[in-house]
Amino acid sequence: MFKRTALALVAMMAGLAAPMAQAQADDTGSWIVRARALYLDSANKDSTGLDLSVNNKTFPEVDITYFWTPNLATELILTYPQKHDLKAGGAKIGSLKHLPPTLTLQYHFTNVQGFRPYLGAGVNYTRFSNVDFDPAVETALHPSIDKNSWGMALNAGFDVPMGGGWLFNVDVKKVQIRTDVSSSGTKVGTFKVDPMLYSIGVGKRF
Repeated sequence: MFKRTALALVAMMAGLAAPMAQAQADDTGSWIVRARALYLDSANKDSTGLDLSVNNKTFPEVDITYFWTPNLATELILTYPQKHDLKAGGAKIGSLKHLPPTLTLQYHFTNVQGFRPYLGAGVNYTRFSNVDFDPAVETALHPSIDKNSWGMALNAGFDVPMGGGWLFNVDVKKVQIRTDVSSSGTKVGTFKVDPMLYSIGVGKRF
């Protein structure tokens, strides 16, 4: 549902690109602050044999972008710790939280009328916390996970200036988030969340 809505909004904004050309011309500044609604779509790839997965969800996020040049920018993506159900074979076996700040270096294209598309690449750090397994699972397997994850992040998106420094934004990211899973202290495999992140929001350029 979220992805269909995003595609519909992209098509709508494409039709409004020309009338917004002047708004783009008036939009300047070294900083952009955006607020977005983000949908996390997990890959849920698991090599432990337990068919591990976490639930997909929608949540708010904030990002801050600084422009070093008109084309080159750095973006920091922030949110609060997100709680997920942890499942094995579709059955809930516990829960955890993750905090996934992401930093990317972006190239913004400035010669496209009505739009400011960009591409980016960078790094994600995720901290897993509040890992809680059901008592029966805890007793049988004594499970644990690595609570720190580093991985690559790629993103693509565009801003549409709406006048007065305000922007409409659509963004898509692919992020590596993964953790080693152990039983009684012995590694049994790796669980890869590796989500796609789809977001829509508004921003203000200063």
